[in-house]
Order: sequence, then C-alpha cells, then structure tokens
Amino acid sequence: MSSDLNSRYGLNPAHSEVVETCRIVAPCRVLDMGCSNGRNALYLSQQGFDVTAVDHNPGAIDMLRQIVGREGIENLDARVYDLNGAALDSDYGLIVCTVTLMFLDPSRVEAVIADMQAHTLPGGYNTIVCAMDTDAYPCPVGFPFTLREGQLREAYAGWELVKYNEDVGTMHNGARLQFATLLARKPE
Repeated sequence: MSSDLNSRYGLNPAHSEVVETCRIVAPCRVLDMGCSNGRNALYLSQQGFDVTAVDHNPGAIDMLRQIVGREGIENLDARVYDLNGAALDSDYGLIVCTVTLMFLDPSRVEAVIADMQAHTLPGGYNTIVCAMDTDAYPCPVGFPFTLREGQLREAYAGWELVKYNEDVGTMHNGARLQFATLLARKPE
C-alpha cells in the first residue's frame, strides 16, 4: 500500500536502505531525520512504525501533513526541526537518516550523530546513508558535508554494525560517488 501512497502523491519510493531496515527492525518509535516530503516516513508508517518525521523545510512538512490528513494516517507526526540544532527531545527505537547529513552544517555533523545515538533506546537502531569524498572517488557534487573513509564506522564504535559498507553508487543525475551505508544496533 505504501508504494501506492508514494506514487499517488508523486513521491519517490522509500530509500532502499529504509526498506531493508524494515526487514530487520520490528515496528517501534522511529524518527525520520531530514524527511523532506515524506517518502520514507509514509513507508515506515505503512509498515506499522510510530513515525516522527522532521525537516527544516516548512513547505515539505506542510505537504507531508496534508497527505497525513487526507489519508487519515494516525501514526505519523511531521514537525519542522533544524537538524543542525542536535537537540532531540525524545528517544526512539530506530532513527533513519538517509542522504541528509551531507546537507548539514559540517561543524554540526558530529554533534548531530552524537545526539542521534544518545536518543536511541538501548537495543535500538540507526540507519544512515551519506555521501563520501575519497581519493578514489572525489565527490562530484558540492555538498556542504561529506564523510571520509572509515569516519562513520568510527562514529559507531561500540555499536553492533549490522550492515556497513562504503560502496560506489550512481545518483539520479548519473554522477558516480561513494556512499557510506550503516545499520547499527546500540548495546542493551
């Protein structure tokens, strides 16, 4: 049903890593950080998660709220929130942050990741996908922030890495770049 919902509103399907996460993580309270117009948040809500979706763009949040209202979705709360603030006020069983970190203030990314970790319940999960800038694959896009090799793995030292890779991918515009992909479980 969720893919129908996304296509009905002209949204891309949920990110493949979010779909993959839902095969591993049972429905729980989830935070979608940098939700944009809600492609992942809608998918997660349809999978039975209790979703909080945040983005700094009021227009995107308004659009998502309209869909939620029109569809009568009761397990999705969309809020305007500046991720650079690193000031989450609730704890979650899962925090999803796909292709979002690279748009943040580079001086705040470490604090944002630490805040995500602090607000993940023991035994809970984080899913992150972020562009990298490496010697082998210099990032062809002028993102404010990119990860260096091993940086995301280092940030999650002490967590169980359910999935971790730094694979080369192709963006929708055809640009090839390296992405760090992580699904990590916080110790109990």
